[in-house]
Amino acid sequence: MTSIDLHIPISEEQIRSLHVGDQVRLYGVVITARDAAHKYIEDTFMHASAIPDSEQAVHEELKRLWAGGVMYHCGPVVSRDAAGRWRFVSAGPTTSIREEPYEADVIHHFGLRAVIGKGGMGPKTLAACREYGAVYLHAVGGAATLIADSVQEVLTVFKKDELGVPEAFWVVRVDGFPAVVTMDAHGQSLHEKVFEASKQRLAELV
Repeated sequence: MTSIDLHIPISEEQIRSLHVGDQVRLYGVVITARDAAHKYIEDTFMHASAIPDSEQAVHEELKRLWAGGVMYHCGPVVSRDAAGRWRFVSAGPTTSIREEPYEADVIHHFGLRAVIGKGGMGPKTLAACREYGAVYLHAVGGAATLIADSVQEVLTVFKKDELGVPEAFWVVRVDGFPAVVTMDAHGQSLHEKVFEASKQRLAELV
């Protein structure tokens, strides 16, 4: 199957043309975010009565970069050279279901078009994908070094000192990042289908 090239920022029209099973390659800026990053977003930007002045710059940058953009559930292993430049050594996907309580709100707030991870997400995120025009992309688990090779450059990092290296917002430029659409903007989820098929098969066996 031929891969579909997606250049970030991605339009809603492009996203709604995708269907589960489509193979894609991503080009452009992607930002990592895991558990602590999601909690930071909720506490600081969504549930606070006002965004603190000290956090305004981060919020504005995330809003700019994630408008039509892509989030990657990833806690990378990084290294730094003598000139101070960061590099991704390993960049495997994190299990995404842990972000299910947050993701629908995050997709809406920032205007995300795609979330990358592994294992799929639940009905709340699937509904948000349908309503706002987004997809869930399954990255290849166990290929962390291979995926890191598609990360061409670390542009910057937010909240590294506060959240730690794996939980920080790493802003990277990717070239040909491979993934598969497993939840689309039409309400279809391969993860849900596999779960239902497995449940039916188990019932037949017992």
